[in-house]
Amino acid sequence: MAKKKNTAPRAAAKSTAHGYINGAGTVMEQPIVQTLEKNYMPYAMSVILSRAIPEIDGFKPSHRKLLYTMYKMGLLGPRRVKSANIVGETMKLNPHGDQAIYDTMVRLSRGYEALLHPYVDSKGNFGKAYSRDMAWAASRYTEAKLDDICRELFTDIDKDTVDFVDNYDNTMKEPSLLPATFPSVLVNANTGIAVGMASSICPFNLREICETTIARMRDPSHDLLSTLPAPDFPGGGQIIFDRDEMEKVYQTGRGGIPVRAVYTVDTKQNCIDITQIPPTTTAEAIIEKVIDLVKQGKCREVADIRDETGIEGLKITIDLKRGVNGDKLMQKLYKLTPLQDSFSCNFNVLIAGVPRVLGVGELLDEWVAFRVECVRRRTAFERKGKQEKLHLLRGLQAILLDIDKAVRIVRETDEEAEVVPNLMIGFGIDRTQAEFVAEIRLRQLNREYILKRTEEVDQLERDIEELSAILASKARVRTVIVKELQRVAEKYGKPRRSTILYKSELQEYKPEEEVPDYPVHLFFTREGYFKKITPQSLRMSGEQKLKENDVVIQQTESTNNTELLFFTNQCQVYKTRCSDFPDTKASVLGDYVPARLGMDEGEVPVYMAVIPAYTGMMLFAFENGKIARVDMAAYETKQNRKKLVGAYSDKAPLTAMLYLPQEAEILLTSSSGRMLLFSTASIQSKSTRSTQGVAVMNVKRGQRVVSMRLYRQGDLKKPERYRKSLPALGATPAPEDMEGEQLHM
Repeated sequence: MAKKKNTAPRAAAKSTAHGYINGAGTVMEQPIVQTLEKNYMPYAMSVILSRAIPEIDGFKPSHRKLLYTMYKMGLLGPRRVKSANIVGETMKLNPHGDQAIYDTMVRLSRGYEALLHPYVDSKGNFGKAYSRDMAWAASRYTEAKLDDICRELFTDIDKDTVDFVDNYDNTMKEPSLLPATFPSVLVNANTGIAVGMASSICPFNLREICETTIARMRDPSHDLLSTLPAPDFPGGGQIIFDRDEMEKVYQTGRGGIPVRAVYTVDTKQNCIDITQIPPTTTAEAIIEKVIDLVKQGKCREVADIRDETGIEGLKITIDLKRGVNGDKLMQKLYKLTPLQDSFSCNFNVLIAGVPRVLGVGELLDEWVAFRVECVRRRTAFERKGKQEKLHLLRGLQAILLDIDKAVRIVRETDEEAEVVPNLMIGFGIDRTQAEFVAEIRLRQLNREYILKRTEEVDQLERDIEELSAILASKARVRTVIVKELQRVAEKYGKPRRSTILYKSELQEYKPEEEVPDYPVHLFFTREGYFKKITPQSLRMSGEQKLKENDVVIQQTESTNNTELLFFTNQCQVYKTRCSDFPDTKASVLGDYVPARLGMDEGEVPVYMAVIPAYTGMMLFAFENGKIARVDMAAYETKQNRKKLVGAYSDKAPLTAMLYLPQEAEILLTSSSGRMLLFSTASIQSKSTRSTQGVAVMNVKRGQRVVSMRLYRQGDLKKPERYRKSLPALGATPAPEDMEGEQLHM
């Protein structure tokens, strides 16, 4: 280290008589290591041990000081007081300023919604954890008291369960820990940044934590994931479950837990409503990111986004442009925005004053050890109190033998100081017992009062024996803890807020390329060939080239971005798009659909449904006269699967199928020649693809339905002849309808 020059002014060496101080302005050399040890290390240790890292009871010192102050103020009941009053009282224990104390109270409050089980029951505006800009009101406007669950923190605090230490100015005592009857360290989230280390503990469901603690106490090798499947965040959300990653968090206390927002698609309003978001972000951050994506041209599907949060809770609304699939857009936003984020776990906890990173199982073991000590100290305290009371009552029993003698001793004693020694001599009792007897009022020196008091002796002896048995047995102590955990789980347990999604069920988002949309003519043949031809190419072409004996069974006009559903003879459907097929010409055979879509051996397509969106219906006609109407929504999947089994029922041979975008009239024909005309509105719609349908056309034995056609105005001369109440046999065709010219596909 280079030596620094002495830059002190010469005048500094002059006599102090002229107003100068000897040595003033002198720069002293000091090794950097020594500076750090003397000045920086005490600060770093103070931040680690007394500020940022929680202890095994689940609280940082600031939390503990605030809650204990509220407890001493008598706020564990129905009464609320102004938050400013609480903050002022807490400053007797916490010297860090009123704003820091109030910020701590806000985070612990019910109104802020940052904890699964809030410790502060608040009244007034306490802001929201999911909002960055929603500021809480000043402490003079809000009120607070302790929540009921705090009874589990303070029930035994006056029974020597924990140590008490002096506050910062040695004028008061405060608890070093709170004797929580449940593992609060894992129930409510806790984060903190110290010097050189940090802590980030995710919250778990109270009932699941209690059950897991009990199971681990009974079996140290208990599988934690069987009773504690995942964390549970106050704001809900969907946890993406990866067993390997979750086991890593449980074993090491470190790792990441992916959480994504929960949404619903409102088809009527054409918008997305987001009601739950990850705990690591805010509504404002999400909105700003989406707006930024729209400005960059990366999210053209969004028409508008706004914050509609109100009394009912969080709500972010995204208005969609016409024709946009809300589910697909959300998959994109999960990838590009904080709507999906990862909660980083770092289970760093102070254990006996030493920061340690522990897994869930180890943390539960440490909490059980802490709670065992609390129960033992409480039991010893209660036994000592009962022993002291029993000792006094035995002295009372002694004077019961001769009350007159006790009165005479007191009356005949000349000096007050000699009363207690004379009672000790007269009845053979010790000083404590004699003091108790001497303090009895004159009106209580009767046999009835003394008998009533001494009746407690037998019960006290039984209680002392029971408490001694608990102290002598580790198993009895653990049984007490188990019963307390069961009581807490029953009284305060709540259903999970966060749902669990398994990673294997999710499909990774892949950016879709911009596909041009233009008019096309689609052709589908009986042998399974498909052609997509532009109108210009079709006009310039001659006849359609087909295989020998092949015919075109479907021809329609559509666009390049239309969805295609190919139904096969094996009750399966394959989903694709027009854009997945190349443009072709009439002079080529086209694409062979079974090979193009990878169909099973022996499987051939029998019908092509051309759908602009998953609206409308599929109509299936079976030979037995039944008709199945299935909503197109039944074929839409969030995972965008390409193949669906059970596309329609296989209980009866299929005659024909039709895709209908809206209600229409259908003409059925049986093998006997009878025809039946009916409206699709008379058929109940089903959401189950494999429905067997309802009876529409009655067919006699040996007969069957042979065709199903879409009826158009003018196809029949007398359409009323064929309209019947369903189910019906239909009607034999009139001569004018047998010409064959009126009926067409």
